[in-house]
Amino acid sequence: MTVGRSWRARRRGHERVLEWLLLLAALVSVAVTVAIVYVLVAESIAFFDTVPISDFVADSQWTPLFEDAHYGIGVLLSATVTCTVVALAVALPVGGVIAVYLSEFASPGTRDLAKPVLELLGAVPTIVYGYFALMFVTPLLQGLIPGLPGFNLLSAGLVMGIMIIPYVSSLSEDAMRAVPMALREASYAMGASRLQTALGVVVPSAAAGIASACVLAVSRAVGETMIVAIAAGSQARLGFDPTASAATLTSYIVQVALGDVDHGGVAYRTVFVAGLALMLMTLAMNIAGHLLRQRFLRASIR
Repeated sequence: MTVGRSWRARRRGHERVLEWLLLLAALVSVAVTVAIVYVLVAESIAFFDTVPISDFVADSQWTPLFEDAHYGIGVLLSATVTCTVVALAVALPVGGVIAVYLSEFASPGTRDLAKPVLELLGAVPTIVYGYFALMFVTPLLQGLIPGLPGFNLLSAGLVMGIMIIPYVSSLSEDAMRAVPMALREASYAMGASRLQTALGVVVPSAAAGIASACVLAVSRAVGETMIVAIAAGSQARLGFDPTASAATLTSYIVQVALGDVDHGGVAYRTVFVAGLALMLMTLAMNIAGHLLRQRFLRASIR
């Protein structure tokens, strides 16, 4: 009895230690997030003490490093949105088709071979994608679009779309594979083909997981740095023309980080303002994705 009690006491002690370690890991994650938010907000408040919010929102120019400084964040936002839309125009349809094929049509051997190879796209360093866009995709596009500049959002967006295909295809395929086989068999019993079952039964049933995959892909595209820094250009330009050269939020941050901007000045604080805008964009997308996922879950329950 004494030995048994001693063993149970040691086991409870080990479990308490493990619980405290897990709690510590969670608190560290929360603390890092709070610290990042604090730094961004504190520096942004100092920025807005000098620059009116109205100029920040409504100005149509972004030239904080020039003598005639302008701080219209819409210039960087327009380029970020344009590049992201181009990337999603590639990743969502291609990734969706791949997910449907792997889930519903591919043999087990093909799936086991194709999925790891596909996921390798996400493991390639983004700087490699950037030079691939600049040295291969851009010359190819220049042969199709005369007058296309050497740095452009189209090339960066296309390669970024290739990069985030695994985020869409892999997670969407996992969501489709989680759909109960009974739903497929019921559809086949009603005379539906495999394609009709995939599009009419499996995809709607896995809509919540597919939506989560798409939101993750959007967040990844918005925060991409090296591809746009190398292939999109560094000139801040307002507009939504993908064939133009323009600076995104992330490429501007890289530009300032590599420059000789005095620490503590207004131009230096624009990095933190751009980072805060980027974080708010990602947060808004994640909230929208969560609400969309909840809506799909409620619809599937009904």
